[in-house]
Amino acid sequence: MRRLWPLTTRGTGALILAVGCLVAAGELGLVELLYFGVLLFAVLAAAVLSLFLTRRTGAVERTMVPETVGVGETAVVTARVAIRTAVPTPPGTWEDSLPTGLTGEATGAFPALASGLRGAPRAIERSYTVTGVTRGIHTLGPLALTTTDPFGLARRRTLRGERTDVTVTPAVVELPGLPEAGGASGGSRLTADLHLGQGADNLVARPYQSGDSMRRIHWRATAHRDELMVRQEEQESTPEATVVFDLGTLRWSPEAMTAPGTDPAFETAVSACVSVVARLVHDGYGVDVIDSDGTALSDRIDAGDMGEVEHFTTRFATLVAHPDDHLARLAPVFTGGMSGPVVLIVGRFDPADVVAVAPVAHHSTLPMVLAVAPRGDALARAEDAGWHAASIPVDGDPSGAWASVGERLVGDHVA
Repeated sequence: MRRLWPLTTRGTGALILAVGCLVAAGELGLVELLYFGVLLFAVLAAAVLSLFLTRRTGAVERTMVPETVGVGETAVVTARVAIRTAVPTPPGTWEDSLPTGLTGEATGAFPALASGLRGAPRAIERSYTVTGVTRGIHTLGPLALTTTDPFGLARRRTLRGERTDVTVTPAVVELPGLPEAGGASGGSRLTADLHLGQGADNLVARPYQSGDSMRRIHWRATAHRDELMVRQEEQESTPEATVVFDLGTLRWSPEAMTAPGTDPAFETAVSACVSVVARLVHDGYGVDVIDSDGTALSDRIDAGDMGEVEHFTTRFATLVAHPDDHLARLAPVFTGGMSGPVVLIVGRFDPADVVAVAPVAHHSTLPMVLAVAPRGDALARAEDAGWHAASIPVDGDPSGAWASVGERLVGDHVA
């Protein structure tokens, strides 16, 4: 922030008049003009001293509600300024410095203050609204206060050095639920029988095995089946989904490795990733988020734990691309048995990439590819390989691609 001339327009005029009086007094020999010029200088000096010697400003504390703000979302920032002045002060102005990752009107009028040399500093609160523009961690401040003396001759602009970090998280878009959520692909509606040794809920019967306690014999089932049956518990298991976010810089621009917000395609993919995770967790899936080489990008998020989704979204505020290309390593990650839905989010997607990831489709109940920059007929080839594929436009909304997959799932089910 630039420094201000310490005199206001009125004070500058008084300074010019004082100099003129002194010059005229010397030329004309008028003592009255000399007295008047000296008096103006004294008044100006007193005005400046009243601001620079008696005014004391304490710390600036900021609070923001909510504590983090998403891209495109708003939050209210409240700046609390502790201030003390020995003489009454007319109204002034305040201005908080906003980083490029936030936008808003962080300026306004500062109230007049009565003299208060004794006692604790008074706290003045001013609030304003900010909107998240760029994902990342940004810094608010410093806060600038511009005040004048009681006569309006001098002004002072003070910068308070306290700054506040603000986290701008990726935009979470509300995605529609997939029609397969209650069918073959899972959702919390699916259950699996887990055979446990103890418990008393959801009892079922199974044949007696050596070592089972006689106290667990299920007499009614034994009589019905004409063989010895024992009680065991049936427990619901949470179906799992995997979201694969390919961070290899080959899929993005080199700027995606430097800082958040530098590559629009990468930002679209980050938003798609957190939105898909939020949708799946809401639908009852336990979700793992991994890179294309199988490296975990977060802890597993349990089904329905939307609080953990918020923490996950906050961690992705600083996510950047990596210099490697690991998409060819994805297939070995899923070489075991069948898994739940697998959602692959990728930037550049070539027809040759389809060959690398084709085996994954045969190990997932619902394989999906969301590509920000597909090349040629890559998506059509992915469909032929068993994937449900869709394209997300750069700077676009991922809900359209997600919904298009859902519509095709409905069509396939009807067919």
